Amino acid sequence: MPGSAKTPVALMTLQEIGNSDYFGQEHWSISKDVGKTWSDPEPIAAFGRDPVPGRDDALKAAVCDVTPQFLPQSQSVIALGHVVFYKGDYFARKEQLSRFPIYAVRSKNGNWSERKILEWDDSRGSFIYSNNCGQRIALPNGDVQMSFTFGSKPVNRMVAGVRASFDGKELKVRNVGPPPRNPKGRGLLEPSVTQFGSRFWMTIRAEDGRGYLSVSDDGLNWEEKKAWCWEDGRPLEMSTTQRHWFTHSDGLFLVYTRRDDSNEKVMRWRSPLWVAQVDIEKRCLRKVSEKIVLPLAGDGVDDPDKVVLMGNFNVTNVSLHESWVTVGEMMPRKGYTGDVLLSRIRWSRPNALPLW
Repeated sequence: MPGSAKTPVALMTLQEIGNSDYFGQEHWSISKDVGKTWSDPEPIAAFGRDPVPGRDDALKAAVCDVTPQFLPQSQSVIALGHVVFYKGDYFARKEQLSRFPIYAVRSKNGNWSERKILEWDDSRGSFIYSNNCGQRIALPNGDVQMSFTFGSKPVNRMVAGVRASFDGKELKVRNVGPPPRNPKGRGLLEPSVTQFGSRFWMTIRAEDGRGYLSVSDDGLNWEEKKAWCWEDGRPLEMSTTQRHWFTHSDGLFLVYTRRDDSNEKVMRWRSPLWVAQVDIEKRCLRKVSEKIVLPLAGDGVDDPDKVVLMGNFNVTNVSLHESWVTVGEMMPRKGYTGDVLLSRIRWSRPNALPLW
């Protein structure tokens, strides 16, 4: 976010993980020195645990997968996640109710709103609709370009482009486009959207050993999805994990996980994190450009249980010279311990796209 003396203020949302899909209270922290130091995390009251109306048991409605976004027109932040249901100290796997996006707005003066629901009255999302962990775009007219993963049952979920309006207080769905589909496993998950040149780009998580790319002129009508591959057509082996965009004036880049000789036995190959440039004409990744953003810590072949997993992460353009990847480490075999890490990517040609 804009700060004083042309130095941006960074806002991070973060929450503890204590078990599989089991997250604690959502917190926020800020940095006023470009990520060198951070304030002590403080809870976001809107993202606590609430009793489920009409039930007298221990089921609670919490919030996870929160991703913040600065909106320049209102000088505010939308922190958008989705509802999740817990009972005691565990994810209530067999008692999940319908799931939907939850958000809170942080005003220019730093105050957080109450918990709000991003409403979408469509039967196709009766089981779940979500923008979980997805990147979004603040458009010049004040709208938000985003995406949903949604379905009326646990399997064969779809994704779609979504255009929403925002008046500084309320986020409302305006249009939802036709959905790409994939009938494997749970279908298509965790879409992230960016804009490069005159087009919108969406990267999609899947459960068929691949990740997918699609392109759109308007953010609503998407071309046939294509599996991520190298220039020679070889597809990347990707397990069911997030991937996100770096957008820079010199090119479009993807941050991702994939199978490699070094991580052969790591769960879902969730370490290391890689980055590579997208060939926007061939719509593939340029192998020669691939670099490691955050390295694998441990032995991913002979001792994979001690490897730190890094599959849940986000990307932020910080200045004309620098972008960040932030990630929460996780070691399931050691009580889900781990730190929050920040990797700095510095641009040799500092003419990045405008930040706000």
